[in-house]
Amino acid sequence: MARIDPAETRNAVLALAPWLRFEHQAAPSRQALAKAVRLSARLMAQESPGHSVEVRVPPFVAVQCIEGPRHTRGTPPNVVECDPRTWLQLVTGIKTWQDAAIEASGTRAGEVASLLPLIPLD
Repeated sequence: MARIDPAETRNAVLALAPWLRFEHQAAPSRQALAKAVRLSARLMAQESPGHSVEVRVPPFVAVQCIEGPRHTRGTPPNVVECDPRTWLQLVTGIKTWQDAAIEASGTRAGEVASLLPLIPLD
């Protein structure tokens, strides 16, 4: 997989900042939302490589990250899943792990919290 450019990722995420901060703002295009979600998740996986935890942001991306045992079949034991807006709010620090609606399972899923925020807005 090609290296993810942190500057490109930051620009894609920052373009959505008004909507991430204020729900009443117009929603971004599906293309802009998909780009920001995919780049940010892949950047996180690039910066914390591994296969111990799967981060899912349907319908746009699923990545594996954090060093440890590799999972190869069936449902991974450590999964984090949330919607695209929540994911980007975590990425930017608008929401914390404790404040966000996240589905996390497995003993290592919470380690993703230590990787966030990835692109702080403030």
